[in-house]
Amino acid sequence: MATERSTFLLDETQIPTQWYNLVPDLPAPPPPPLHPGTREPVGPDDLAPLFPMALIGQEVTGDQYVDIPGGVLDVYRIWRPSPLVRARRLEKLLDTPAKIFFKYEGVSPAGSHKPNTAVPQAFYNHEEGVRRLTTETGAGQWGTALAFATAQYGMECEVWQVRSSYDQKPARRTMMEVYGATLHPSPSDLTEAGRSVLAEHPDSTGSLGIAISEAVEAALQREDTRYALGSVLNHVLLHQTVIGQEALLQLEQAEAVPDVIVGCTGGGSNFAGLSFPFIREKLAGRMDPVIRCVEPAACPSLTRGEYRYDFGDTIGMTPLLKMHTLGHGFIPDSIHAGGLRYHGMAPLVSHVYELGLAEAEAIPQLECFQAALMFARTQGIVPAPEPTHAIAAAIREANRCKESGEEKTILTALCGHGHLDMSAYESYLHGSMQDLDFPEEELRAAMEAVPVV
Repeated sequence: MATERSTFLLDETQIPTQWYNLVPDLPAPPPPPLHPGTREPVGPDDLAPLFPMALIGQEVTGDQYVDIPGGVLDVYRIWRPSPLVRARRLEKLLDTPAKIFFKYEGVSPAGSHKPNTAVPQAFYNHEEGVRRLTTETGAGQWGTALAFATAQYGMECEVWQVRSSYDQKPARRTMMEVYGATLHPSPSDLTEAGRSVLAEHPDSTGSLGIAISEAVEAALQREDTRYALGSVLNHVLLHQTVIGQEALLQLEQAEAVPDVIVGCTGGGSNFAGLSFPFIREKLAGRMDPVIRCVEPAACPSLTRGEYRYDFGDTIGMTPLLKMHTLGHGFIPDSIHAGGLRYHGMAPLVSHVYELGLAEAEAIPQLECFQAALMFARTQGIVPAPEPTHAIAAAIREANRCKESGEEKTILTALCGHGHLDMSAYESYLHGSMQDLDFPEEELRAAMEAVPVV
């Protein structure tokens, strides 16, 4: 009996051997990062205390493609290429004429898309003799990925995890420690940045901005240490484009062209990794999908933030980045999508949004978890809280297709599984989860501290 194909796989030989850089293809270049003191564009020397020169070069490269080193490809082969799946059972439940495809990044050792950049960041640091990396993490997916990556090269890893997620997700903490990481809740009393926050807010639940300040401060204290960032910066987004490049090949297998692409957005790396290769195709006139960023209603940097130069961290230690921001002092509510609780959006994603190449919507968490249960009960995968936003947006689109009769093809990235996020599902199933919004008065207060550039 004939069966309809649902899973589209690539051979190991089809792992992309280059990362794709969107910047040369854009109609206008993005604004440069600025030195926090001089307000002049930052140069390599400004970034050298934090990043190896290879990554600094990738941050500013004008090349359309960047070769992936063999030492990175060797580790990628543990889980790449990742599968593209048509969610036929979800389509049937929704009774929609739409086709829903998801690129599943939960097959990585860390259970998310984050190793796509953690591995090259560890590789390049190791090549330059760095022995220890510091970083921040929210839900823990990035911290887990970097702990895994540093283990591949015999390096130390020290992680500051946002306090709310540190308390909510003990199993994620343990997983980082299994890979060899040293872990601290943030804000902590180990850094000046952490102590200053605790002095003013002893019960602070933390934020990614605070954790970044602590990890950066720790990296600057030792010559053998550098800092690694899991999202936002150009080189991070560059590394994630393996997702979209593989998806293009797999959609060819499926004889499908996307009409709508939706991706969850916190710092922007997952969204960029999926969408940037398709934006290339869109700019070249080979396809014309609607490309939609989906963010939490409680942390709506694109839909309610301002496009301004702002610090990437809470204390003000990082360069000023031109991005959509809620203000670097913004402390988000403790929503369960800890990886989306960041005050700003990646400068390159913000620039793409300003150019009109992408749109955005914000969805509250109750709708997201309702969508997650529909997905889990049909497709069998329990999503991490972050991609539930993209699933909810895909379901919204599929329901519109049901009303209109349009047979649209919808593509999203399921950027991680939720096997270590059961406390979030427990909260939803037991009725204790609430929708949280970002009050206008808090937004205005946070924006008052944003530098005027």
